[in-house]
Amino acid sequence: MASSLAERAEGAPVGRGTFRRGVRWRRAAEYLSFAPFAAFVIVFLLWPAYIVVTGAFIDAAGHPSTDAVQAVVTQQAFVDAFGASIRLSAITAVAGAVLGALLSWAVSVGTRSGWLRRGVLAACGVLAQFGGVMLAFAFLATFGFNGLATLLLAKLAPDSVLAQGTWLYGLGGLAVVYTFFQIPLMLIVFLPAVEGLRPQWREASDSLGGTTSEYWRLVAAPVLWPSFLGALLLLFANAFSAYATAAALISQGSPIVPLQIRGALSSEVALGNADIGKALALGMILVVAVVMAVYSVLQRRAGRWSR
Repeated sequence: MASSLAERAEGAPVGRGTFRRGVRWRRAAEYLSFAPFAAFVIVFLLWPAYIVVTGAFIDAAGHPSTDAVQAVVTQQAFVDAFGASIRLSAITAVAGAVLGALLSWAVSVGTRSGWLRRGVLAACGVLAQFGGVMLAFAFLATFGFNGLATLLLAKLAPDSVLAQGTWLYGLGGLAVVYTFFQIPLMLIVFLPAVEGLRPQWREASDSLGGTTSEYWRLVAAPVLWPSFLGALLLLFANAFSAYATAAALISQGSPIVPLQIRGALSSEVALGNADIGKALALGMILVVAVVMAVYSVLQRRAGRWSR
């Protein structure tokens, strides 16, 4: 009996050491599971950002220079491109946020197991990623110069703007195309916040004599407002960084920043402007970084109601 107690006493430190080693192995396993994501972020996010930031301050000869950044800040063409990109992103973000919020509310009040809800969610999941050349081709085939809707309207309403087919190739047409994928993205982002409204809050408002408008104005709106603003900023960043759709629709001129970057990197007229393209990309990174920082703050505030 005494010997077994002595063996247990002597084995106690070994047990604690084994436990500590087990904890370290578990932590190491957690870090290893995070390694693929970390590698993805480094290769596809941090390393390209590093190339852009450093390249913006190096001229074509490879010497440190701030000429490219100064050109982006001072030349009117680049300033106008940033202004047009911000206006386009803001307009499509507001339109997509408002229409997407209404669609989210309509989906939330429907039957959760209904086929219509499942169909809308599935369609939004697809349409939110339906961009680039495919989306541009769909609009060209419908509203282009020889599009189906254009030819039909040319017979039925020849004096209308839609019958001309030219509206699609400017910033106005680009705003319509961007809004097409902004609405389903808003539903995906905002629907969980709408469904987070507890029925008890509405019941409490009704029991206290509150009207429907008072419930939405005094209860639901303050709860949903941070999530709505966060989703609005996310839509802004999504439109601000979009490139392929605009590149497929607008072949003449570079009215927005992504097309300016394309011209700086691939233009056959002005060669050696890679530093200008990187300086423009640096400006886009700064704008998106500010937007996403505010988005993160709003998401933390909105998360209090989710918890």
